[in-house]
Amino acid sequence: MREHVLLIGGGGREHAIARELAGSDVKLSACAGNKNPGIARLVSEFETLETTDPDTVADYAEAVDATIAVVGPEAPLDAGVSDALEDVGVYAFGPKQADAKIETDKAFQRRFMAENDVPGCPDFETFDDMDAACAFIDEYDGDLAIKPAGLTGGKGVKVIGDQVTPEEGKEYIQESEYERIVLEERLIGEEFTVQAFVANGGLETAPAVQDHKRAYEGDEGPNTGGMGSYSDATVDLPFMTEQDYDDAVEIIEATVDALEDYRGILYGQFMLTAEGPKVIEFNARFGDPEAMNTLPVLETDFLDVLVAARDGEQPPNLEFAEQATVCKYAVPEGYPTNPTAGAKVQVDEESVARAVGATKNSSGDEPRESAGDALLYYASVDEREDGIYTTTSRSFALVGVADSITEAEEIAEDALAVAGEEGLHMRHDIGKPELVQQRIDHVEELRGE
Repeated sequence: MREHVLLIGGGGREHAIARELAGSDVKLSACAGNKNPGIARLVSEFETLETTDPDTVADYAEAVDATIAVVGPEAPLDAGVSDALEDVGVYAFGPKQADAKIETDKAFQRRFMAENDVPGCPDFETFDDMDAACAFIDEYDGDLAIKPAGLTGGKGVKVIGDQVTPEEGKEYIQESEYERIVLEERLIGEEFTVQAFVANGGLETAPAVQDHKRAYEGDEGPNTGGMGSYSDATVDLPFMTEQDYDDAVEIIEATVDALEDYRGILYGQFMLTAEGPKVIEFNARFGDPEAMNTLPVLETDFLDVLVAARDGEQPPNLEFAEQATVCKYAVPEGYPTNPTAGAKVQVDEESVARAVGATKNSSGDEPRESAGDALLYYASVDEREDGIYTTTSRSFALVGVADSITEAEEIAEDALAVAGEEGLHMRHDIGKPELVQQRIDHVEELRGE
């Protein structure tokens, strides 16, 4: 029987999932609160609905006769969509509500790590009394990260000694409406992520990726949902060793062993410190933008992963192309603090392909065939009769895929040039040799090399 996969979610991450599945022998449907034009063009039907209403999602899955569902974003997981789908007999590749707490409740996450001796856990304390939290800041010998316990879209964390002073941190705690917060030691090092495909007690991991959260070049400005990211042609990154990657994978393995019934993607965000990788947080789904680095180089059919998980098997051995990727997001002007919507998006898949084709043939008689490919992923956009326009969230991502990070970055930049900058903001420095070298130098300094 031909599988019918229902994709839940409408962002750039889900566009990447849809494109990966569209190349398989599968019927593909999607539902989301927003209609993503990139996804809509790849699926047989697209329904706009509230994806955090488990019964509504389950009813739609039944109506289209879905055999497997893939839950993209964290909010539906937090709402229990996977549980509701299972109740109506549709296998969901995404953790149930209780297991999704590894992301959706940071206080649970840290207690879980401590109680199960998962390595890489920093010093931490949880608080529901904000006065007590402020007193802890005064007493603690060192800087702290302030983390709301619940979901914040990657924008709620404040780091003392980096983003705020101790007094500003205490003011943030007192003025916030958070019911619980986590205070944990500030980790110094370089961030990276490893995403694991998990099912039936087994897991397979993808190459490491480095995301860039800060809004402006040089890692300045407020945190965002992610302005872009890069991966190398190897499983590790230029500032890491293969042992660093293996150590991170061991942390993920220990977490999966303790979770027992976890299924879906487990995303580990790590800080590579002088002592090795430590856990910044776990996410219960693909990263956005990291999915756009990982899925374009996945050579194993993602559908095979889904079917194996549904049928009670562990994930098949995953093969990834030995290519680097660089992803750069275009966001509305003023994002994330005061975004301005309504700019017309001047780029589509055809114009991106033409730009890269011109680059490949720009060096004379011999085309630069090694230049690779550029991919466009729509995130939060508004499709109207006369075109596609920005909203107040991240608009679209352009990904270069090539034999090296430098080549991939050049391809992403060529594609961004087609998009123009009217009404948009991008970080052009992501993936450039100078920024990558800064990461290498930073880790060497931490390690005393």
